[in-house]
Formats: sequence, structure tokens, C-alpha cells
Amino acid sequence: MKIKQAGTSSITEGVIWKQILIFFFPLLLGNFFQQLYNTADAVVVGRFVGKEALSAVGGATGTLINLLVGFFVGVSTGATVTISQYYGAKNKEEVSKAVHTSIALAILAGVIMMMIGFFGAPAALRRMGTPEEIIPDALTYIRIYFAGMIANLIYNLGAGILRAIGDSKRPLYYLIVSCLVNIILDVLFVTQFHWGVMGVALATVISQICSAILVCLTLIRTQDCYKLELKKIHLNKWILYRIIRIGLPIGLQSTMYSFSNIIIQSSVNRFGTDAIAAWTAFGKIDGIFWMTLSSFGIAVTTFVGQNIGAGKFDRVKKGIRICFLMAVSVTVIMSITLYTGGNIFYRVFTKDPSVIKIGLVMIHYIVPALITYVPIEILSGSLRGMGSAFIPMLITSLGVCLLRIVWIFTTLPIWPNIRTVILSYPISWTTTSILFILYFIYFMKKNKTSLNTSAKFYE
Repeated sequence: MKIKQAGTSSITEGVIWKQILIFFFPLLLGNFFQQLYNTADAVVVGRFVGKEALSAVGGATGTLINLLVGFFVGVSTGATVTISQYYGAKNKEEVSKAVHTSIALAILAGVIMMMIGFFGAPAALRRMGTPEEIIPDALTYIRIYFAGMIANLIYNLGAGILRAIGDSKRPLYYLIVSCLVNIILDVLFVTQFHWGVMGVALATVISQICSAILVCLTLIRTQDCYKLELKKIHLNKWILYRIIRIGLPIGLQSTMYSFSNIIIQSSVNRFGTDAIAAWTAFGKIDGIFWMTLSSFGIAVTTFVGQNIGAGKFDRVKKGIRICFLMAVSVTVIMSITLYTGGNIFYRVFTKDPSVIKIGLVMIHYIVPALITYVPIEILSGSLRGMGSAFIPMLITSLGVCLLRIVWIFTTLPIWPNIRTVILSYPISWTTTSILFILYFIYFMKKNKTSLNTSAKFYE
């Protein structure tokens, strides 16, 4: 069946680098506002409440949130890939089934995660060695945050649906609105109502509800094949299987990332509140890099998915090369900026000299190694777009997550300082990048014929 493609990006046609950038920039701006959205809480409480509050909304709290949310967002990538492939193959009926199954999955997962986050947070925070003076605020923040989990997941999956059909602009617009609502309410609730950590948590939930409503209205009002009809929301077994088959390895990969970060966070917690505050701020600062690489990763996944669905394998190969070169160029520029401007960036979050001193050590050890992460993001995104998710998950789990954990448990007892913890990142990135390059070369040679004819599967 043919489907209408008006209002979406024609990424199966035209000049490749232009089409990638047309799709990439709204993603980048969206990730910028997502980062601003997440950073607003830290900036407001860090400057108006104190470093204990800053540690409470980041640190262990942020790591636990990433553990659960990251798993679902990883699984939902299976929906984005599935929809983009069906859309590229112009299969209208299957696109509709995938949309309704995806929203049903978001609602179900939202309820489950809300319960896990609410009841499991106290034990998790203490198991991570969170300082007692931080736990009350951290518990307040995480419980309120998870109360809005259904809205959070509906927005993420709804935005993924729009990106899968080539529309990266409207998710950006809705994220901007949500971000502005969050910042305004952060300032209002903290500086005027004096609600502290509870205020920024409530602001986050309200803004997430706004973004979920906007993306749902878009899906409901469209007349295209991805139209959302509330009465049709249900789990289609075949579509769910395809989503899980592609998305579950990505979700497990995200979980392994988060688990290794929990080990890292627990190790950082050993060095006190100053180290926790510095690590929290660093997570926001280097978020500038991660949002950029993530945009390239999403762009190449959608580009590859649609072009594989359309049977344009030569275009796929060229697109991957172009995206890789663009990601490398941007990473070099950003690494230089972050390395030389570290002191300025840290003063946005805190004026505490002890926190800034520790933070600069983190920047000087990690930022020069950011270039080694590019192959991981671009090649794993490309493989996902081609429907291969298990081996990339395995490579990442072993190369990044397991190696990082082994490093912490074997070297930290010997050299118990923050530098030992930090070094786990460049070591694990370099190892994993080498593994990805080798596997990608093997995969492309082995599957050249099947990828050329893959469009027949999605028609």
C-alpha cells in the first residue's frame, strides 16, 4: 500500500548530507532543550537552595531515574525502527498497528515503572551509599518524578513515532514548550513558593504532562497512516514481538549502562557531598556532547531504517559514512570548547571552590576521550536501523559496562581516589569502539545481499 508522505522529511531521496542535516538539526535543538529541561532543576536548586539539594536532584537520584527510564526508551527504539521500516516500505496498515501498539506499551510500562520507582527508591538510594543528609530530598524528588512517568513515556514514544516517519520538527516544538514551562515553574516554585526540591520535581511532572498532551493531539489530528485512534490502542502480538526483538537488547544495553553508572555513582559517593555535586554538574555540562551524539545516532537510525525499507543499500552505506564524519568533526570542536571552558561552565551551577576543583579534574580526564565514543553511537545506530540489535547490545554490555565494573572493583581498592573512578570511562569507550568497528565491517560484508533485498519483507 502507498502512503502519503506530506509534511515529512524525504530521507530516502535527495542529497544525503542535506537530508541528514535537515533531520539532524531539529533533533539537536530538541536534545538541547531536553538537556536544558533536565539542567534547569539542577541550576535552580544549586544556586537557590544549596549543594545538598543539587546532589539530591542529580547523583544517585538521576542514576536511578536513568536506569528505569533508559530501559524503556531503549525498548521503544524498537518501535521507532519498526515504524520507520514499514513507512519506508509504504506499508500503511502495519504503520497504524505499530503506532497503537507503541502507545499501549507506553501506558503499561508507565504504570509498572511508577510503582517500582515509588516503592523501590528508599532501599535503592541507601544501597548506593547516598549520604543521609541527601536522602530526604532525593526521596521526595524521585517519588514525585515517577508519579508522572506515564506522561513521560507517552511523550517519548509519541515523539519517536513522529521521528520514525521523518518529522523531527514537531517533537522539537513540543519540547521547547515543555522546557519553558519547566523553567518558569522551577523559578516560581523555588524562589517564590520556597518549595525547594519538591518544587522542581512538581515543575518537571507538569511540564511532562504538557508535552504528552501536545504529541497525542498531533497523532490524533493527523489524517496520515500514523493517526492515533484511542479505541484502537492495544497490543498487537506480531508488532509487539518485532518491537521487543529490536528494542529489548537496546533496553538491556541501557540498563547495563545505568547499572555500571550506579557502580560509578556509588564509588563517587564515597568521596563526599562535594564530589557528588561536582559529578552531578559534570553530568549536565557534558550533556552538551551527549545530546549532539544522540542526535546523530537517532538521525542515522531513522535514515538507515527508511532506506533499508526502500531497498536503497548504496544510499545506506554513503549515509553512514557521511554521518560518521560529521559526528567526528563536531566532537573535536566540542571537546576543545569543554576542555578550555570548564571553569566557566561549572560556575553556572555553583560557586563552591571545592566542587569546582573536583569538577575540573573530571573534565580534564574525560573530555579528551570523547572522540572515542563516536564509533559506538554511529555504528550501533546504523546497525539498529538495519534491524541488528543483539550483537551491538552484547558488545556494549561487555566493552563498556562489564569492563567499567571490573575496573572499579579491581583498581579502586588499590588507588582509592576520584581519578581512578573517572578513568573507567575513556578505557571502556576505547575498547568498545574497536569492537564495534570490527563487528560493523564483518556485518556489512556478511549481509550485503540480504540488505539489498530487505524491502520485500516490509511491503
